[in-house]
Amino acid sequence: MTSIQRKTRRETEDSVQSAITRETLLEMEQKPRTGMQKTFDLLKALSPILAASLALLEYLYLPNHPGNEASYTYAVFLGILLFGNLVFLLFSLRSRLSYYRYLYHAPFRALVFLLLLFYDVLTLKSGILLMPYFPWVDRILNAMISDRGYLLQCTLSSLYLLFCGYFSGLLAGLVSGIACGYNQRINYWIEPFMKLLGAIPSTTWIPIVLVLSASLFRGSVFIIALGVWFSITLSTITGIRNIDKSYYEAARTLGASGVQLIKNVAIPSAVPSIFQGMIQAMSSACTALLVAEMIGVESGLGWYITWQKSWAEYGKMYGAIILICLIFVGVNFILGCIRSRVLRWQEGMVKE
Repeated sequence: MTSIQRKTRRETEDSVQSAITRETLLEMEQKPRTGMQKTFDLLKALSPILAASLALLEYLYLPNHPGNEASYTYAVFLGILLFGNLVFLLFSLRSRLSYYRYLYHAPFRALVFLLLLFYDVLTLKSGILLMPYFPWVDRILNAMISDRGYLLQCTLSSLYLLFCGYFSGLLAGLVSGIACGYNQRINYWIEPFMKLLGAIPSTTWIPIVLVLSASLFRGSVFIIALGVWFSITLSTITGIRNIDKSYYEAARTLGASGVQLIKNVAIPSAVPSIFQGMIQAMSSACTALLVAEMIGVESGLGWYITWQKSWAEYGKMYGAIILICLIFVGVNFILGCIRSRVLRWQEGMVKE
């Protein structure tokens, strides 16, 4: 066999191997499913659609409790969710992997619709949970729509404060974490402060910081950044200290300087731990954000919740809480996507 033939054969084998996707491997490893299993999978796939349809029928045809009035806003909302789940199901049929992903999340989606159904029965239909403390979903949606302009303004204010504090703490945490993890002398001076501040929640310092700071906004940014700083610093130190010493020795043998060791060995090896700390830091940042807005800052969703509660506008209050949950879930989802994208090498060399 000539060198050209060997090269052509090797290129052919590489192309065949690169064509193997996760879906192909899943199909190869999947055992033949019985008729009972296929029926169960079908019921699982249809469970969100059936639950949404049941919630919609309950809202439209079950009579309301005397004195309770509702519009069709919630019905439209359920219809949109029902249509969305149907579209997701149809798109998931394109590939086996997408279908299994849909099946994995289907029971939880069905549970959400059933919880909405039970809450609507307890509030609008039966009156077991009384107004004004427990408004039904239709009333909450209408409150959000009627006050959408102010809710949008408060949402943007909360996001601005959140990201200012988060990225400030992230930058400070990376600097201190890399310095402490790589240099024992620097760690000697900073570690005692970490042990002191780490044991105390960052929200504990809110009264002192808001009094001493030049503005409420800057004080809130500092409180959020403080909690983020601790999580990022600790995760960065842990990631750098867990690096095998042989990596440093090999890099020094190749002539790497101290800066190159940090840039090309320490930081890349600590990235998985840093991302884990970033996700944990976002949780502490969100908690500090709400507490700061409820106590001192005169804007944002946390302040909006306190304001509406003082006027017994519980529908608007619950609407703001829903927005906060959606924002936090969305931010964590984005962080998770970035983490999965950057750390794709952890999942192996199989292409998607």
